[in-house]
Amino acid sequence: MKSTGVVRRIDELGRIVIPKEIRRNLGIRDGENIEIFTDNDSIILKKYYRMSTNSDLANNLCELIYNTFNYKIIITDREKILSHAGLNCDLKNHLLNREFLDMIEEREIKIKENTSLTIGEYTLNGNFVFIPIISLNDSIGLIILYSETPLKDEISIGKLAANIFSHKLDI
Repeated sequence: MKSTGVVRRIDELGRIVIPKEIRRNLGIRDGENIEIFTDNDSIILKKYYRMSTNSDLANNLCELIYNTFNYKIIITDREKILSHAGLNCDLKNHLLNREFLDMIEEREIKIKENTSLTIGEYTLNGNFVFIPIISLNDSIGLIILYSETPLKDEISIGKLAANIFSHKLDI
């Protein structure tokens, strides 16, 4: 465990303030949930990702879309890649870079054709559709559909996948 050198007083309601710099470094936004753990005499705060608790859904959805439509697909949360299908490399658990995080924040469908996409040490070349997953008015991840050929129905299929995820998380 790394010390930050920050000491905070607990107020009469049991609250503490996490410094802005620490929140910024960890990518914790106002209103986000924090998971609380204890370990002996320590309290551990961890950014909570609702999507990561649904990795089985992500795996099943990726396999279904790839096997049914032959579309290569990647599903992310706000931190990393949860699942993918149809790719020749293993991208699972690769952390997202700033470009992906910006797309999640912007909450808009994006299409990028004839371009390269770098994830960790892997580069994918082709056409991409990025569809944010929005649950309870919060943008929580991305559906990325990928093709080496011109895009066809990828936007519709991606919207369907994003809606399935948001509906499952809204329950």
